[in-house]
Amino acid sequence: MLQVSDLTVQYGSYHAVKDIHFSVQEGELVVLLGSNGSGKSTVFRAISGLVKPTAGQIQFDGKNITGIPAHAVVKLGVSQCPEGRLLFPQLSVLKNLTLGAYTQRKNSAAVKEALEQVFSLFPVLLEKKHQPAGSLSGGQQQMVAIGRALMARPRLLLLDEPSLGLAPLVVDQMLQAIEKINCRGTTVLLAEQNAHAALRIAHRVYVINSGRIVLEGSRDEMLGDERVKEAYLGI
Repeated sequence: MLQVSDLTVQYGSYHAVKDIHFSVQEGELVVLLGSNGSGKSTVFRAISGLVKPTAGQIQFDGKNITGIPAHAVVKLGVSQCPEGRLLFPQLSVLKNLTLGAYTQRKNSAAVKEALEQVFSLFPVLLEKKHQPAGSLSGGQQQMVAIGRALMARPRLLLLDEPSLGLAPLVVDQMLQAIEKINCRGTTVLLAEQNAHAALRIAHRVYVINSGRIVLEGSRDEMLGDERVKEAYLGI
């Protein structure tokens, strides 16, 4: 479904990512694992059309989407939930969610169906749909951010650090929700620095360090790799 080849993104003289290769098959839950500043968010921004790559190619379903505008990427079926949530805190939960459905705005039935799916995934948001998003807890705000990305009805969902700043119990709930999203048929690419969380649900893992892919393999292979244990699991 997604093929990233020789991807390089440069800010001035600084290479945020360099010559990255990885792929995501339809139906997979793939994790891009790396510490803060390793280049994960830059990769996501390049896929989403928010930054233009210096070199390389990004293909989605065999179509070259390298450097096309972000709104066009969403229309093709790729939606991103950004790091830090980036909600509109004064707007209601419902307003924040419906903003994510702008590609479906002429199809009220599709918007209604997407809302129902989000509320079935996160029932607490139905109870709080008329409250300002900024009044919710951190975990609930993350639910809104994920729900907003799902409102575009993506085939590929990019989740950038969804566990960041959340309590362990809330992280568990978030992981369960992400697994449900994947089981319902949405392919997921998850960027995480929380290896304990990511390796619990991943099908495959790519480890990124200083803008380069340094390791790749299945979840079991990563759990058994001494370099991953030492660097990310503290074992």
